[in-house]
Amino acid sequence: MAAKPKLYYFNGRGRMESIRWLLAAAGVEFEEEFLETREDYEKLQKDGCLLFGQVPLVEIDGMMLTQTRAILSYLAAKYNLYGKDLKERVRIDMYVDGTLDLMLMMALTAFDPPEGKQKNIDLILNKAKTRYFPVFEKILGDHGEDFLVGNTFSWADVQLLEAILMVEELNASALTEFPLLQAFKTRVSGIPTVKKFLQPGSQKKPPPDSHYVEIVRRVLSM
Repeated sequence: MAAKPKLYYFNGRGRMESIRWLLAAAGVEFEEEFLETREDYEKLQKDGCLLFGQVPLVEIDGMMLTQTRAILSYLAAKYNLYGKDLKERVRIDMYVDGTLDLMLMMALTAFDPPEGKQKNIDLILNKAKTRYFPVFEKILGDHGEDFLVGNTFSWADVQLLEAILMVEELNASALTEFPLLQAFKTRVSGIPTVKKFLQPGSQKKPPPDSHYVEIVRRVLSM
């Protein structure tokens, strides 16, 4: 039996969370090793595991993979969540890159000073509702299918659901004006592997708190 993928990161969301989501959606069990001290991080560097001195790091198929986008692309292709041809893949890439932009903005708010955090959250919510959500509402409306690309469950669907749920953590009514996205959220959340990941006790991480921020700053000497 092949070894389970092993994820090296902090015990929190950050750039690893989309990787967790994708593995879970593919029905793949994985192990995690959390970085808690500066020494943990330096050991990975000393062992030559961090190509550009950065995490996330994923050990899979005899490889030590770094760079979030490369890891996600590999996993999507490996587990048949990356479309059937190049035209479908490039559409998946476009949609994924869009949601990644939005998700990165949300992830970074955990590191904002208190006096500027709410202003940034308001800006993110505005962008979600005026720039990102209208695009995906139109995509779903134009082709009238259940999923974003090729009417087949893909990496793009996984990541859009993740982004939607992150926005709803900031504002529970964020999807009010987007009925097709509401239906999409219900539909994708009901896929058995996704539904399992959304249950309490899964490896899905909660929103970042001050303890998580403190550990990241300490490990990375920020």
